[in-house]
Amino acid sequence: MDRVYEVMFIVRPDILDEDLDKLVAAFEATVTNGGGSIKSTEKLGRRKLAYTVRKFNDGNYVLLTVNADGKLIAELERRLRVTEPVIKFITVRMDEEDKRLAKVRAIRASRKKMSAQPAAQAPAPVAAAPVEAPAAVAEPIAPASEVAAPATTPATA
Repeated sequence: MDRVYEVMFIVRPDILDEDLDKLVAAFEATVTNGGGSIKSTEKLGRRKLAYTVRKFNDGNYVLLTVNADGKLIAELERRLRVTEPVIKFITVRMDEEDKRLAKVRAIRASRKKMSAQPAAQAPAPVAAAPVEAPAAVAEPIAPASEVAAPATTPATA
């Protein structure tokens, strides 16, 4: 049963471009000779690694998208493991990921979008009678300096 896989591997940074092309062609030949097919090949270029791997701080990234069965992927991983210029690799089964993403998209599409629906017409607020300003105070307020201090009584013992 053929499934879709993404195989990403990192090649030593000191390898020449011609040698990298030969290496990628050899892995593609492994897949096609085993009965699988290559959907795409992407050379992502030289990038810095997050941590040191086999005394290297950067490497050439290559991404293969493959249609193959599990036995062929196991053989490809074996060859990646024994190939000296390959310093790291990972294989991800993408058909399950595609199913999960399709399910999420279907759920999102079935939900009602609140922004797409017109806003519910709320009843208009009833206009209240205008509030009158408080009546003016007859006496003006004296400044603090003119206000008499409160009378204090001496404390009795």
